[in-house]
Amino acid sequence: MHATAVLRRLAVPAGVLTAVACAFAYVGVVDPHEPGHYPACPLLRLTGLYCPGCGGLRSAHAFVHGDLVAALRDNALAVAGFVAFAVFWTLWAVHAARGRRLRFDPGPVPLWGFGVLLVVFTVVRNLPFGSWLHP
Repeated sequence: MHATAVLRRLAVPAGVLTAVACAFAYVGVVDPHEPGHYPACPLLRLTGLYCPGCGGLRSAHAFVHGDLVAALRDNALAVAGFVAFAVFWTLWAVHAARGRRLRFDPGPVPLWGFGVLLVVFTVVRNLPFGSWLHP
């Protein structure tokens, strides 16, 4: 009965991991470099400016194919997000298996810090000296 309880507690983390793995598998198979597979970024299309997510699909495609350099070149912030997801998912699964809730309450300072990071990343990648951050 103990093993059944552990499996039941892991059902939601396993479902989330399955959904994310399926999304990565799709992006790994359907190349974002080929036109017509994915919609264009509306901000880029309307203004010519790169948003923080621009290049994220190309980054995920490269990441799935094991090309970390290309993934970082396409969107370094997305790669950091992939790694952060893996860390948080692992912590969540371990806590769930032990029957404990994972408490995540970062407070205002880390949340504001993350917001500032997004804004700085977006501004720098759109300035001439930040062209190395272009997808």
